Amino acid sequence: MRTIGLIGGMSWESTAEYYRLVNEFTRDRLGGLHSARCVLHSVDFAEIEHLQVRGHWAEAGEVLAGAARSLEAAGADMVLLCTNTMHKVADAVEAAVSVPLLHLADVTADAVRAAGLRRVGLLGTAFTMEQDFFRDRLEAGGLDVRVPDAAARAVVHRVIYEELCLGVVREESRAAYREVIGDLVAAGAEGVILGCTEIELLVGPQDSPVPVFPTAWLHARAAVDAALSDTGDAPAPR
Repeated sequence: MRTIGLIGGMSWESTAEYYRLVNEFTRDRLGGLHSARCVLHSVDFAEIEHLQVRGHWAEAGEVLAGAARSLEAAGADMVLLCTNTMHKVADAVEAAVSVPLLHLADVTADAVRAAGLRRVGLLGTAFTMEQDFFRDRLEAGGLDVRVPDAAARAVVHRVIYEELCLGVVREESRAAYREVIGDLVAAGAEGVILGCTEIELLVGPQDSPVPVFPTAWLHARAAVDAALSDTGDAPAPR
């Protein structure tokens, strides 16, 4: 099995899910006591969030590029950014290493197309929903991406940063997300991308009348597929 490099800590709540998922997928594929070969570089999210809100994306990219280099030095055969929002600096991270970056938007677009869908709603941080770095990548993968209206975007963003990143899960927030999902479906969405890794801590398939695409789950599964591809047990990532 090749070694999976994880850039985490954004937030550590969802990074813990990544670690659980890559190990569960490995166990399910290989059986017995098998677990994933992986290395983790976990950053201080407070420092990254400080750069986010000030628009200092280049500096944040330098921090994460350094994390990627440390993973490669530790033996990682691929790198995953365990966050949707920080894929805004994916190019800087990818340029910092010689091993491949498994891009979260590409993995997600592949999953949506494999389900036979094209029109999808996107939930995430305000950065992910309102800026073009993630939506453009999804659209380049053949998707028609819709986002909630401004008021709903504010609710989705607030819950992520003020609750989910702190490990707080509230029923009223789950109800609010269900309402946002319902509005996206009413506007024509055939599926909904849970485009922030923390959102999977709050809602899932049972909260949506259409298929949901949990990006952390999809990313972790794709990483294990790629890690096992040298054994002939899985296809290499595209």
